[in-house]
Parts: sequence; structure tokens; C-alpha cells
Amino acid sequence: MSTIAETSLETALAGATLQSLLSGLLPALLDRRGDALAIKDLASGRCVHANAAMAELLRRPLAQLTGCTDAELFDPPLATVLRAAEQTAQAQGAALSSEHRFELHGQRREFAVLRWASAPDAAGRRYLCSVWTDLAPERQREAQLRSALEQIEQQQRANELLRRELSDQALRDPSTGLYRRTHFDDQLRREVDLSTREHREFAIVFIELDALSAKVRALGVEGEQRVLEAVGRLLRSGTRAMDASSRYDERRFAVLLSGVGLATAHARMEGLRRQCASQIVVHEGQELGFTVSMGVASFPHTARTQEALISSCDAALAEACRRGGNHVTLAAIRFDDA
Repeated sequence: MSTIAETSLETALAGATLQSLLSGLLPALLDRRGDALAIKDLASGRCVHANAAMAELLRRPLAQLTGCTDAELFDPPLATVLRAAEQTAQAQGAALSSEHRFELHGQRREFAVLRWASAPDAAGRRYLCSVWTDLAPERQREAQLRSALEQIEQQQRANELLRRELSDQALRDPSTGLYRRTHFDDQLRREVDLSTREHREFAIVFIELDALSAKVRALGVEGEQRVLEAVGRLLRSGTRAMDASSRYDERRFAVLLSGVGLATAHARMEGLRRQCASQIVVHEGQELGFTVSMGVASFPHTARTQEALISSCDAALAEACRRGGNHVTLAAIRFDDA
């Protein structure tokens, strides 16, 4: 019997010690976090205990909170909302967390409130404990994090755009803004492979500056540069984004017209030729003009391989130059079945 009694006593003492530890730890923990605590009698709805943080939140002396109801501490609409949340926590029988947003003392506030209704004590009284956590610091941290992430994302986009611009600049001729020959050759290889597999046509065009006028030659390098810039502008504005307009060599340009047949390519280049012939380039008060010759070839009508296509386009350009320039010539169409 003595052993059982000693064990019961030790258990009771341990329970009392644990309860004491917990009752001392909770206020210390809430004070450290800055959370507001209120305990009210469920039967009367009056506050029986509050901490300093709750007094500061309500802007009332701590001693004045005891005995007050929510109706005396908050506006009627807010008191009604809080009462409904307390009734839900009481009915649930377990800790209930909810968020509340409201106007308090002229400020917009946001709180997470943890409520827990106790079991009846020896006298049959029940209490409701509520812990109020101000969400403003958390929301501020979230906003700062979002802002930081957005800044990082913007920086990444800017870096990617810069990388693409630098990569694109490496592919372009600085005098005309057109792609370099290596880009045209790569596009042509891909287009030949694609068109061979899908049995579709495309065209390429070689464009060469005709002999420059005396005015342009008299201006030397600067005059030629103005003409090259004009050709680059006309080619960029007169071709589609999917067309590879390139500077092929010192005086020659090349255009790949994807999915375009010989007749359509000829019509488009004829329009571009007329634009070049009517273009006025002004440098140091002088009007400079220029013309171009063009050779047009198509796959597979004038050639079925990349090398043969380039050769046929070269021949068409040579014929346009032989005719005196300022002319568009089509490559000969193949009539064999090979």
C-alpha cells in the first residue's frame, strides 16, 4: 500500500510541477514573441486575464481590461465577428486558428488568432484562451521576399536579353545590321534539309550593288557606308522575320525566302529593286543614289542541292549584271526528273 501511495504522490507532484512549468513558460513565450493574450469566462464573456501586449493593442491600461467584454473593447461589427469565432472554437472542442482583418484606432490591422476553450473546472466554469499574433511583420517579410524575387527575376530577364543581344550582335554585320554569311549558310543548310523532307519549296536571292555613282565614290568610305546602311534598312524592312537577310561579302547580299516559290520571290525582289533605285541617301547635304542587281533561284525547281542552288543563283546574278544592272534575273528552271 505504501508503495502505491508513494507512486501516486510522486505522480501528483510531477503533474503539479509540469503544470507550473507550463503556466510559467506560456507567458514568457508570448512576451518574447510579442503576442497578445486574453482569457475570458465563457459564461459571462468577460475578460479575466490579459497580458501587456493585449493592453498595448487595445490602448488601455492592463488593469482596466479585467471584467470587460468584447462589446466594450471593440466596435459592434467586430465584436460580433469575434463572438462568432469564439463560438466556433467552443463547439469544435480543439484549438482553432483564424485570421481577422479590421480597422483599429485608425489603422488597418491583421491578426492570426489561436483560440482554445477549456474543459469545465471543479466549479463548472469554462474559459476561452485566445492568442493574437500580429501578421504585419510576416506580411512585410513576404512582401520583401516577393520584391526581392521580382528583382532577381527582372535581373535574370535583363541578363538574358543582354546575352541574346550580344549573341545577336556577334552574328550581325556592323555596317548594315544584317546577319553575317555564316548565319545565312547555317539557315540554308537547315532549309535544304527541311524542304527535302517535307517536299516544299523555298528561294534564295543574291543581291549585288551596281557600280556606285561619282558622288558616292567622291565621298570615299563614308559615302559607301551610307549606301550600305540604306541597303541594310531596306532589306530588314522589306523581308519577313523568318527570312535570313545577310551580308554575303563586301558588295553582295543574300536573302533566304522560306516557303516561297520562284514567282513570288521574283515579285518581292522586283519591288525591293525599285525601292533601292528610288531610295535617296543624304550625306553632308548631298543626295546619293544607288541601284542593285539580283539573281533569284529556288529549291527544287532550279536546283536540288545546296551547292547547285548557290551556283544557279550566282549565274542568275551574273546575268542581271551583264544586262547592265538594276535588274532581277531568274535562274533557269530544271526540266529533268533527277
